Amino acid sequence: MSDTVTREDAGGVATLTLLRPGLTHAARHDLLAAVRAVAEDESVRAVVLTGTGRAFCVGQDLGEHLAELQSGVPALAVVEEEYNPLVLALAALRVPVVVAINGACAGAGLGIAMAGDIRVAAAGAKFTTAFTGIGLSSDSALAARLVHSVGGSRAAELLLFPEPFVAEKAAEWGLVHRVVPAEEVLGEARALAERLAAGPTAAFRAVKTVLATAATDSLEETLALEARLQTEVGRSADHREAVDAFLAKRPPVFTGR
Repeated sequence: MSDTVTREDAGGVATLTLLRPGLTHAARHDLLAAVRAVAEDESVRAVVLTGTGRAFCVGQDLGEHLAELQSGVPALAVVEEEYNPLVLALAALRVPVVVAINGACAGAGLGIAMAGDIRVAAAGAKFTTAFTGIGLSSDSALAARLVHSVGGSRAAELLLFPEPFVAEKAAEWGLVHRVVPAEEVLGEARALAERLAAGPTAAFRAVKTVLATAATDSLEETLALEARLQTEVGRSADHREAVDAFLAKRPPVFTGR
């Protein structure tokens, strides 16, 4: 696809791979384009997002950022113009997203990882919020994701004291779901994505819709949303197939419709 992001499709799973650890303008542009293309592709029923080498994503490319600061370019406009659209596009994906964190994950890279639904991390991989360490506040919705995942108290600690922590600690806190040896990360993530791609796509889409606002909606709002989505999903071919399979005592075969 580009020299910063590649896409590989197999069995209903689209795998997006970041080829560089730092996010340059080109990398952000290419990743956003890839995410939008996946969103429009009805053959995609799950997504894997991963990196290469010893890093998943370490956030902003500081070399490019420093050059822009020295040139007087208003570099921080990039948050509104590039990071925000990227995080919104990831959050808007209507299929499950499995993030394969193959190595270091920092700053906006952590924000991007948290935009996925399921995270698999390499044993010993280093994580850090990074931002205040370079005199910046958070971006990429990292503050909100941390509050929802680990609570306000630990989120404050992680952001105010951006000290590194390892994948095992991230799993203990609930930031990642599985920790496996580095050489198994991509395989584990793809296996999970393949399982999701073979599942009831409409039901997964409905679950993602509810989860997106469950932490902030009132009970009444959540119940109303669940009722509407349940009615919609109840008309799907996958729901009928699941019921038929249950009655016939056989495994269901979902088609994503």
